[in-house]
Amino acid sequence: MLKAVFPGSFDPPTLGHLNIIERASSLFDELVVVVAENPQKKYLFSAEERVALMQELVRPQKNVTVLIWNSLIVEFMKQQDLPIIIRGVRGTDDFSYEFELSMINKALDANIETIFMTTDPRYFVLRASAVKELAFFHGDVSNMVPPLVEEALKQKYHY
Repeated sequence: MLKAVFPGSFDPPTLGHLNIIERASSLFDELVVVVAENPQKKYLFSAEERVALMQELVRPQKNVTVLIWNSLIVEFMKQQDLPIIIRGVRGTDDFSYEFELSMINKALDANIETIFMTTDPRYFVLRASAVKELAFFHGDVSNMVPPLVEEALKQKYHY
């Protein structure tokens, strides 16, 4: 079986994230979405909330599971015997950053391979940080996130 991991903070999950998940799940027998829990970062949604949102959103993909991890993704991949990491890229800035991460991961474990998936053009400028800022000011995020996430944002920002 060909397995891969798609890690991220998913704070909040966006339509761009879901696009990568849908496409990657069609390429692999099993895809594990790993929700990062980094104590050095400040998240809008708790790890448990992000996992619950992602689990509901990926329900149609029967070969996708969602888990939390609070350490190096390389360690998770070793533990779960997952050889491939999927990273979504929107442009050259993303690619440069993701390329550097892939080199670090490769240095930590030579058996890990990184596959870069370009974003669908509809989601080219979609960033979770921009979604949070727009939602904070009660802006319309309906074309950026699924309805479930839009409702969760409204609850967080009390509107």
